[in-house]
Amino acid sequence: MTHSTRSAAEASPVDAGSALQDSSDAPAAGQQRFVLSGPVADYDPRVTAIRGDLADIALAGKFFAPHYVAPQLHRVSHAAAMLRKAGSADAEAVSQLQPGEGFALLDSAGDWGWGYGVHDGYCGYVRLDALTRDAAEPTHVVHVRRALVFAEPLIKRPMVASLPMGARVAVLGASECGKFLQVEAGWMSVRHAIGLDALTCDPVDRAQQLIGAPYLWGGRGGDALDCSGLVQLVLMLAGHAAPRDSDQQMAALGRALGDDEPLARGDLVFFPGHVGIMADAETLVHANAFWMQVVAEPLADVIARFPETTPQPVLARKRIG
Repeated sequence: MTHSTRSAAEASPVDAGSALQDSSDAPAAGQQRFVLSGPVADYDPRVTAIRGDLADIALAGKFFAPHYVAPQLHRVSHAAAMLRKAGSADAEAVSQLQPGEGFALLDSAGDWGWGYGVHDGYCGYVRLDALTRDAAEPTHVVHVRRALVFAEPLIKRPMVASLPMGARVAVLGASECGKFLQVEAGWMSVRHAIGLDALTCDPVDRAQQLIGAPYLWGGRGGDALDCSGLVQLVLMLAGHAAPRDSDQQMAALGRALGDDEPLARGDLVFFPGHVGIMADAETLVHANAFWMQVVAEPLADVIARFPETTPQPVLARKRIG
C-alpha cells in the first residue's frame, strides 16, 4: 500500500516562527493588512497531525495552526477499526487499528474522531464507537493468525471473543494449570500471545501463517491485510518498528542489497506501490490485489506481471538487521 504525498506547494502550513508582515496587496486608504509569511516546511501529511484548523500540540513551534490540541489517548475496543481519509463510512480507508492499539484523539465531530495511531503516527478518522478510554494498558500481542478467548480457562467453555494477529491485550493473570492467560475479555491460550517486551517472532514464519488471508486495502491485522500492512505486522512481531506505507518502509527500513548480493529469507523487495517479504531466495510472500489474498509465489512471476513499460519493476531490495 502506498499513498502520494502532498507537496509543500500544494498544502503546507507556514512555519510557526513566521512573522506578521505587510501584505503586498494594496490596502484600502487608511488601513493596514497583515498576513502570515515565512518559510514553508515540507512534511508528510500521513504522519503529521495537522489540519487547516488545528494541530497536535507537539507540533507547536514547528508548524503554524490556528489551534493546538493535546491528544487524548484512547484504545480500540473489541474489533479492528478502519482509519479513513475523512469522517465518513464511504471515505477511502488509509489504514486500520487493531484491538487494543492506542489512538491519539485530537478532534471529534458527530460519530467520527480525528487523530493518529500511537504505534505508527498515521493520521485519519475513526468511528468513536470503536474507541474506549477504559481499557487497561496492553502487555501482550496476539502472534498467531487468530486467538480464541473463552469464558473460563477450559477449552470446552463458551468462546466469548476471537482476536486477530496483531491485537493487543492486557494480561491480568494466568490459570493454575499454566495453559491460559486471563485477559479483559476472558481466557486465551498462553501460546497465542507474546509479551510486548519480548517480540522475537520469525517474521517469515508469521507471514506464512497468513497465507490465504484476504487482501484488504488499508488492512494490517490477521483478518485481512494489504502489502505494507503485512510487512509492518510481521516486523512488529519480530521487534522491528516499521512505518505504514511501502514507500515509507523502503526509505526507512534495512540495508540496501548490492547488485551482486543474492536474496535471502526475510529480505524485503519493493516494487512501485508494493512490497513483499522473501521466504527464501526465490519465493515472495505478499498480500496483493492480483490474487486478492496473501500468497507465496516465485518472485520472477511477480516481476513478470508488471507491464513491459514499467521502467524499474524492482525499486529496492532491503535486508533487516
